[in-house]
Amino acid sequence: MKKKLLSTILAISMVAAMMVGCGGNETTPSDAAPADSEAATDETGAEGAPAAAATDGETARIGVAMPTQSSERWIKDGENMKLKLEALGYEVDLQYAEDEVQTQVSQIENMISSGAKCLVIAAIDAGALTTVEEQAKNAGIPIIAYDRLLMDSDAISYYASFDNEGVGTAIGEYIKNKKDLDAAREAGESYTIEFFMGSPDDNNAVLLHKGVMGVLQPYLDDGTLVCKTGRTSFDDTCILRWSQETAQQWCENYLTGYYADEDLDIACSAFDGFSYGIKAALQGAGYTAENWPLVTGQDAELMACKNILDGTQTATIFKDTSLLADKCVTMVEAVMKGTEPEINDTTTYDNHVIVVPSYLCTPVAVDKDNLVEVVVEESKYYKPEDLGL
Repeated sequence: MKKKLLSTILAISMVAAMMVGCGGNETTPSDAAPADSEAATDETGAEGAPAAAATDGETARIGVAMPTQSSERWIKDGENMKLKLEALGYEVDLQYAEDEVQTQVSQIENMISSGAKCLVIAAIDAGALTTVEEQAKNAGIPIIAYDRLLMDSDAISYYASFDNEGVGTAIGEYIKNKKDLDAAREAGESYTIEFFMGSPDDNNAVLLHKGVMGVLQPYLDDGTLVCKTGRTSFDDTCILRWSQETAQQWCENYLTGYYADEDLDIACSAFDGFSYGIKAALQGAGYTAENWPLVTGQDAELMACKNILDGTQTATIFKDTSLLADKCVTMVEAVMKGTEPEINDTTTYDNHVIVVPSYLCTPVAVDKDNLVEVVVEESKYYKPEDLGL
């Protein structure tokens, strides 16, 4: 009996030793909290995804899912993220889905199956990724939402973005100040305005519209601003997938149907891409420098900056994506090391399931007067030769 007991103990010891020896660099259950851990709940009530453990002798892979390369800003975002993460020693799987939701789902699934330890996602459709986000959560992979809040999921650890309502406020304030709407109100004057807002599947667009209307609604109410189409609500002004072609078509239709006998004074555009379409529509309708309207935008794309310098776009909102990438990288580092990143908003970004802890960068309105100073001299975002200077 004693011999049999001794043999059993020896056998168990050998099996345990083999399991330790075969474990290598794989993450064990003790390396990360389980996906449903109550300990991951922060003060907002959000259940954060478990911290990904660093691996010994293995380069950790970070999956970065970007929406499209059709917009210059996303190319810069992806490049910035990749460079900064690689500089910290991570392997980066950067993918663009070209505005195809199912493509982005497949890309993220592949990132999960290929061993990504953290996911950074800038969604095409913020509410269409819940299933794949749940897969990541179940696999113990933290998710950071980048610039666009991921909706309807508790699998999100953090959110890095710009103050999106602040973007709208900056656009509204620029229009208010540039046209001196208070003076126009006192003088009984008015300006015509039309709105071109962002995609309905992007929570940022909702907040941006809120910011714009927070400034301009009183002037619409008292007739200082006149929207002849009557389209001022978000539902009436949102443009799916931030489509330049749709913005151009809308503007052409507005100019033909409502402004044949009166000039459009203000095109309140939420995106530089819209502004390119608006420019084409205005040129097609025969507008010149003498009656060119005030045209806003967002993202400070290179073409938009050139258009501002030549007078066919009035302003844009500059968002330094290098700064945003820095903040997102600190979030990646935090979840990989099990620490807390810098957060400056724990109340605003409710994705219908949790309030996601966020870091918001500050946007800046630029026009012909300060564009070179802000985007060339101070931020080094562009070189003088990029702008033909």
